[in-house]
Amino acid sequence: MTNYFKQYPDAEGFFKGYGGSFIPPNLMEEMERINNAYHAISKSHNFISELRSIRKHYQGRPTPVYYCNRLSEKYGGRIYLKREDLNHTGAHKLNHCMGEALLAKYMGKKRLIAETGAGQHGVALATAAAYFGLECEIHMGEVDIAKEHPNVVRMKILGAKVVPVTHGLKTLKEAVDSAFESYLKDPINTIYCIGSVVGPHPFPMLVRDFQRVVGIEAKEQFFEMTGEQPDHVVACVGGGSNAMGIFSAYIEDEDVQLYGVEPGGRSVTKIGEHAATMSFGKPGMIHGFKCYLLQDDKGEPAPVYSVASGLDYPGVGPEHSMLKDLKRVNYVVASDKECIDAFYQLSRLEGIIPALESAHAVAHALKLAKENPTSATLVNLSGRGDKDIDFVVDTYGLPD
Repeated sequence: MTNYFKQYPDAEGFFKGYGGSFIPPNLMEEMERINNAYHAISKSHNFISELRSIRKHYQGRPTPVYYCNRLSEKYGGRIYLKREDLNHTGAHKLNHCMGEALLAKYMGKKRLIAETGAGQHGVALATAAAYFGLECEIHMGEVDIAKEHPNVVRMKILGAKVVPVTHGLKTLKEAVDSAFESYLKDPINTIYCIGSVVGPHPFPMLVRDFQRVVGIEAKEQFFEMTGEQPDHVVACVGGGSNAMGIFSAYIEDEDVQLYGVEPGGRSVTKIGEHAATMSFGKPGMIHGFKCYLLQDDKGEPAPVYSVASGLDYPGVGPEHSMLKDLKRVNYVVASDKECIDAFYQLSRLEGIIPALESAHAVAHALKLAKENPTSATLVNLSGRGDKDIDFVVDTYGLPD
């Protein structure tokens, strides 16, 4: 994998034409400082030792790989989960948030700022800020604040300032817009801790690198359990951080099929009713970088929707865009209905309540199991569903 990670991104932050940094000059200077600091600090013994200690003694890593016995019996094949829901704060997001906050500490920053959709990134960053004694400001759309109330309360308990975003669709894209505006007011003392493998360079690289721990652990654990590698590796994709985390370990293993599962929402035939960027988008610009993008008739980012607040983003990580063109990753969709069905199946059969984001990946894993009854499928269960239970029951009810 060394050659791949040295090759992508290139020195300008591009993944074969995707990515880059299309931002104002004053912000470009700050991104260059972050990039230079990351390359210098992340290779140092002190930084690596401190991050490893945090992961082991604070986050509770490594998280386990778990075999779903009853789910496999019902659907066929062998279904395994990488249990990122057991990572401290309940999702994979803390992997890069602790890394970003540690970088901020080494750079002498005083404040962390970010957007959040489902609230998991916001909770993780608020946790990191509390750990390091830094100020924290989280921008969140009003729609998501209502849907993800438990996470909003957690952020406030942890000491973060939660800024409601009231314009546009009042969801994730608008939260990013708002956070960028606030960051521009004081980039010297603040670091914008982007919540996925998106945004201007170096963040797609930086977040991917901090998330690589998921794939490194999973590959070793799966082989130790089974004596082989999985036939399929599946992860949900919004911006795509959890997917890049686990895919990174298997990119050069061509006999392992990789699946990125996007939200098909209520309908993939109508704009604004889904967020399936890879299936229906085309190259475009958003938030200072180039990627596949769902666009309206004017070429602007299109309105998007997903039952999972963490997936309703019209763009996607530039590395994912490259991997689509290279045909290395299969990008597929799961509808709201398939997501909710998978949410309850995993809950009832295995006693694991998944985040709605993760339930999209579980939904596709169930399809693969039916179609390939002798195969082994590894799912990145990127988060737990505590934040979603009230919304799911109130909206969809309990199954019979």
